[in-house]
Amino acid sequence: MTSVSSPGIRYTVQASAVDAHLFDVTLHIAQPAADQLLSLPVWIPGSYLVREFSKNLQGLKASQSGQPIAVQQLSKNQWKLASSPDVDCTVSYQICAYDTSVRTAWLDRRRGFFNGTSLCLRVHGQERTEHALELLPSPATQDWQVATGLTVAQVDGEGWGLYTAAHYDELVDCPVEMGRFWHGSFTAGGVYHEFVVAGAAPSFDGERLLADTQKICEAEIAFWHADGSQPPMDRYVFMLNVVDDNYGGLEHRNSTALICGRRDLPRKGEAKAAEGYNTLLGLISHEYFHTWNVKRLRPEEFLCYDYEQENYTELLWFFEGFTSYYDDLFLRRAGLLDNAQYLKLITRTINQVLQTPGRQVQSVAEASFDAWVKYYRQDENTANHTVSYYTKGSLVALCLDLALRAHGSHSLDDVMRTLWQQTQGGPISEAHVLAVVTRLGSEAIAEQLRGWVHSTDDLPLRELLAQHGINTKVEPAQLAQKLGLRVQENHSVQIKTVLRGGPAEQAGMMAGDEWLAIASEGQRWRISKLDDVPLYAGGSNTVTAWVARDRQILELTLELSKPASEDANTASAISNLGLEITDKAAAERWLTGNHSQ
Repeated sequence: MTSVSSPGIRYTVQASAVDAHLFDVTLHIAQPAADQLLSLPVWIPGSYLVREFSKNLQGLKASQSGQPIAVQQLSKNQWKLASSPDVDCTVSYQICAYDTSVRTAWLDRRRGFFNGTSLCLRVHGQERTEHALELLPSPATQDWQVATGLTVAQVDGEGWGLYTAAHYDELVDCPVEMGRFWHGSFTAGGVYHEFVVAGAAPSFDGERLLADTQKICEAEIAFWHADGSQPPMDRYVFMLNVVDDNYGGLEHRNSTALICGRRDLPRKGEAKAAEGYNTLLGLISHEYFHTWNVKRLRPEEFLCYDYEQENYTELLWFFEGFTSYYDDLFLRRAGLLDNAQYLKLITRTINQVLQTPGRQVQSVAEASFDAWVKYYRQDENTANHTVSYYTKGSLVALCLDLALRAHGSHSLDDVMRTLWQQTQGGPISEAHVLAVVTRLGSEAIAEQLRGWVHSTDDLPLRELLAQHGINTKVEPAQLAQKLGLRVQENHSVQIKTVLRGGPAEQAGMMAGDEWLAIASEGQRWRISKLDDVPLYAGGSNTVTAWVARDRQILELTLELSKPASEDANTASAISNLGLEITDKAAAERWLTGNHSQ
């Protein structure tokens, strides 16, 4: 490959030890500082957890003028080189890539993937200069292809070669996919889009995935750029890793990394795709919407990322929650869902929130700030003391949209576009949001929004939905919900969560218990699923439950019909809610984005 000039910060990455899952990385610093500092990020923007990427780094060495120089480790993720200033410096190390998620790095004989936050040491003092990334094939990877959103400098037909980034932030915000993958492309809103899929089964219908994704992209570009302005990217790359069973995504400035289950992909010759396919399309819609809402329009606290520690904000209810509202809504607007399918998804979200006792303990603003220690570190008590800024945040967006539409001629669409235009895609604060809501709606609606975000009160969903032709009906609660349990059923009932104040908690059950049997009316019965309980309980309102805890069998008294304690933060007493359209014209105005009243 022909040598070309490149910026003063240049990384060379080669996957020569695929069976050891090791990426070889060489960092060239043309003009290092004296005692140059290097560090590896501890987190990746978009995923709010300190992940300690440096745990995967090994064999760090450095040299100048062909001679080794000392390397001193200063902290878990920071090193100091005994470097002379302005003398070309070479740093080499390896990264173990053994995480199949979209957040870090992976390497085996079939596929390679990495985010720059996992592989690329930050050269302190030179973060704002131009960076280059050179990707070299090895004997093990020579027949692979490469996909990335980085700017091409000089590459071959498979994508191996040199790429550039304007600065370190851009470099680490453009993940790299490597392997033999399916590839397709389309144009939406004048922007060239690529879609690469690794690991799909032979039945995969790539043309359908492309066509449906194109509809989503066209709808979202038209939404953000209704004024005819240009999208903020001239190219976009979808990178989808298909596995047996997994789900997730992570947004980037002009790309996204996605993961889904193999059975969720559309199949050739099948007109009706699996339900999981709509979930995948919702994920695609969600991550693509982030191109505007969080990658450009971002919290003021994220104006300059601090890669060394947590970056706190109370605004994830807006950036993740509002994006979660729009992701499925754009499937409806793009014609990929009908009204009934969309309302089913909204209903599921409403019930998820209502069945979470933590909604009465934590506001969505607090949930956002606590994301680093709560949302990404869920345990057996999560449902009882926290609420998801994704799900409740999406319902806050729903309520705001409906309130604005009921008030006048504006909607949440106008709020989002106004924020984008006012800041030119720049950072915003809660004050910005409230000011726009006040101008387009009213001060009263802005105060309502403030309350929805900062209080633990339930949202006025029934009233607002009714104003737009949607009736809310109460449906019977499921047995697990009545008992205040979340379980896994596999030959026995494994208790995962005991919800606050429910009959299960009052009986003394706890997360980690294995519910083995019940006794009722003088008979003992082995159970393997929750539905066995009413089967064997007969007409009894009280049963004896045998649970295994730490190898000990405990005998507990469970009152099946006992209501949840009224003073407890509980979801147990809440029935499921269902939605039905009673005024089709009013519902259509909301669901299609029509402003006319």
